[in-house]
Amino acid sequence: MSVNIEKIGKLGFGYMRLPRTENGEFDYPQINKMADAFLASGGTYFDAAYVYEGAEVAFRESVVKRHPRESFTIATKLPLGLIKPDNTMEDIFNTSLERLGTDYVDFYLLHGINSGGNKMAEELGAWKFVADMKAKGKIRHIGFSFHGHCEDLDEILKKHPETEFIMPQINYFDWDRPKMNARRLHEIGVSHKVPMVAMEPLFGGKLASPDSPIVDIMKKANPNASLASWALRFVAELEGVFVTLSGMSTYEQVSENIATFADIKPLTKDEHSTIKEAVKILNSVPRVECTACNYCKDCPANIGIINLINLYNDFLIHKTTTNLGGSYSWMTGGRGKARDCTACGACETACPQDLPIIETMAKLSKMFD
Repeated sequence: MSVNIEKIGKLGFGYMRLPRTENGEFDYPQINKMADAFLASGGTYFDAAYVYEGAEVAFRESVVKRHPRESFTIATKLPLGLIKPDNTMEDIFNTSLERLGTDYVDFYLLHGINSGGNKMAEELGAWKFVADMKAKGKIRHIGFSFHGHCEDLDEILKKHPETEFIMPQINYFDWDRPKMNARRLHEIGVSHKVPMVAMEPLFGGKLASPDSPIVDIMKKANPNASLASWALRFVAELEGVFVTLSGMSTYEQVSENIATFADIKPLTKDEHSTIKEAVKILNSVPRVECTACNYCKDCPANIGIINLINLYNDFLIHKTTTNLGGSYSWMTGGRGKARDCTACGACETACPQDLPIIETMAKLSKMFD
């Protein structure tokens, strides 16, 4: 069954960053209002995951219980790293169905695939499992979200032509970055003629930061356009991208994004030039110039130094902590936190770049611990 992209809507609603009340509970009055507005605009694609805390249940409460099943499509994901003898793929899948309150999933993804992740998927029989679930009518479309090198994506798609869609990270900041190379990921998706759901078009919200150094150049080019609209339009016009996913946290964000897609137009030549200039500005911001050589890997406090330096650089570049707290929690899960740094100096002694690692950990600790 091919993906009928015409009826889905170009904007997707990510359920990873939903608003919460002061006591940490989901703010359902606001979430319901957000979901209702999204559906009323013609959007249908919602994205959740087994590992997004509360997201599947929140979707059940705000959408499934309140709207006809044919009015929306739901995507969720299979976390390969959590599969165990007492927590099988079928257990995880059935838990997702129960949380979602539905008897089938429209789009089911193997979560966070790369070369290692796909090796695990092959060994676990995950591809056969999702194919079996599709044959039983419990999955409509099979795909995977991707976090890895370009050549890995090409190889996985060659091995698995049954893939009906993919979800790579695509945004204008990553477009020509050597590490991410979103341009090449997009080219590979197009070459395999596989539809794409573009995740992180706002680079985790950072491309919409009101304190970003690119605000002036963007406002000068178009005083009436939001920073988010620049990023969303860049991705939405790309060949093969049938959904541009946004993890919206407020009703205002939903309204703004709906307005962007209501009369969306391709970027002009001048607008593309403005984006290129914005990327130059972002890349010119001084940062901790870590080369990821990993000489600091033997931290006595088991701190993932490279990942945390990259996180701190995101803050330096984009001038916002928006969504960085979640990334920090994920990066330090099962590992040392920045506050665990004892300033022993082992990392700085090993670092060939003479980076201020101890100072950086102290700054991160003040921000997140």
